[in-house]
Amino acid sequence: MCLIGKRLEDFTVPAYYKKAITTLSLSQVLGHWSVFVFYPADFSFVCPTELEEMEELYPKFKAAGCEIYSVSEDTAYVHDAWAKSSEGIGKITYPMLSDRAGVLARFFGVLCEETGTAYRGTFIMDPEGVIQAYTVNNMGIGRNGEETLRTLEAAQFVAEHGDQVCPAHWEKNGKAISPSEGLIGKL
Repeated sequence: MCLIGKRLEDFTVPAYYKKAITTLSLSQVLGHWSVFVFYPADFSFVCPTELEEMEELYPKFKAAGCEIYSVSEDTAYVHDAWAKSSEGIGKITYPMLSDRAGVLARFFGVLCEETGTAYRGTFIMDPEGVIQAYTVNNMGIGRNGEETLRTLEAAQFVAEHGDQVCPAHWEKNGKAISPSEGLIGKL
């Protein structure tokens, strides 16, 4: 089932953010671009490499008007314990969401019911909470944060310039294609 164009439904989940346990709801997600980064579990092997890379790129996402939300089925207290025991995870400054009930993982279609963990899903949403791009990887396949940033910038470009589209390997300030040029036909 394709999720492009699907609007995020109302939710409230616990979160670990700014070294405290808090909550996050739909109203806090709307009004800016968002990237939801689902991962299988805290205290694992591939997950910290991805989350730490997203933290390194976080200033670029923020400069693009985008908030990152990492999401797992662990509790916010486990996120807190992980941050306290791992130097890299302890540096994370974006919200780490706890989806114990699987509400978000089911909405995005990434919950593995057999294990109760989420596949590695990355979802880019516009300020209205509508999914514009996504990828889903199996548990052992790590993602590339630079590609997520490039895809976000392409989604923002297309949203702003509806008469142009982004070709393969398009990068910010790169040459776009106008469908009226006859290169790709009508969308």
